[in-house]
Amino acid sequence: MPLERLLNRCVQLGASDLHIASGLPPYFRVEGTLQPDGEFPALAAQQVEIWARQLAKVEVGSPLRETGDLDGAFTSLNGTRFRYNLYRRSGELNIALRRLDDHFRTLRELGLPESLTRLCHQRYGLVIVAGPTGSGKSTTLATLIDTINRHRQCHIITIEDPVEYLHAPQRALVNQRQLGLDASTFADALVAAMRQDPDVILVGEIRDLATIRTAITAAETGHLVFTTVHAGDCVGAIERIVSVFPAGEQEGVRRQLSLVLRAIIAQHLLIADGPAEASVLAAGEGRGPEPFRRVLAAEVLVANSAVANLIASAKSNLIYSVIESGGASGMQTIEQSLAELHSKGAISPETVAALSRQPSQVFERSAKLQKKRGAVSTR
Repeated sequence: MPLERLLNRCVQLGASDLHIASGLPPYFRVEGTLQPDGEFPALAAQQVEIWARQLAKVEVGSPLRETGDLDGAFTSLNGTRFRYNLYRRSGELNIALRRLDDHFRTLRELGLPESLTRLCHQRYGLVIVAGPTGSGKSTTLATLIDTINRHRQCHIITIEDPVEYLHAPQRALVNQRQLGLDASTFADALVAAMRQDPDVILVGEIRDLATIRTAITAAETGHLVFTTVHAGDCVGAIERIVSVFPAGEQEGVRRQLSLVLRAIIAQHLLIADGPAEASVLAAGEGRGPEPFRRVLAAEVLVANSAVANLIASAKSNLIYSVIESGGASGMQTIEQSLAELHSKGAISPETVAALSRQPSQVFERSAKLQKKRGAVSTR
């Protein structure tokens, strides 16, 4: 059986992920739910190994022996781009594939404020997209980079592991580098990038001291740096970065961060399990094997002078109140985002309670939004 058949099935189902494991049928993640596909039998270990070698286009034994896994990306015969991770389980190969969008979405399509477009016109500074694995961080970054590519005459360098979205040069010159193929580490590639006359640098992830230090330096020295951090909210992203540094350096790092930070977008992809989605299903407008779609809840911090002062003075706990009152600047707390989704019937109370720090506040705000919409519709 050719791998392309499974890839086509992934596209047909609208699945975000495909899991291939020795001795098991293929599993597809559709709208957030992972399920086996009864059309396919359990896969033999030999078949999985053949596919793994096809994906890597090399003998996969050596890299896997050294690290236990191998990352990469490719474009299928039907033009769909996938990211893959090969890994061993009890000595047998498994493959995890993530289907990538075949086009760049707008901020509105992603569920983010369109005001974030102005970040693309910044000349220097640090923009962070935070969230757990699978929350769409790479997609948000791709949208921002695409916006720059279409509107600015500049040099964009991306450092990724692997390269997921391909950016053909438009108004900008775009050079995309992949770890393991074009560079050894994020830190080394970032140091080299600063000697390559960049205006904009995308670093796939900052997770170690050397990379974080160099990213901040790059933002200080006149480059616009985009990156991701694994954190649940905006304040958590700040504290995650600061905590990587030795205690004696943290005060200085806070001052540096207060000067270069431009924005943090902390996002979560949620299953749309609210009454509005249920009514769509009741009307016979189901969405395939898995009925529910997904929606984005996002917290947005725009670094104004008040935020900068709180970061520098280690008063991060007070930043939430600035976000709460910063709607005119495009800011929003996760509670405000959840209230908007709940008021539209997109998510259930259970989903709100699972993510919100203050569920009662969300429900109160949601009721006010519903009342406001009702008043407007009767005019």
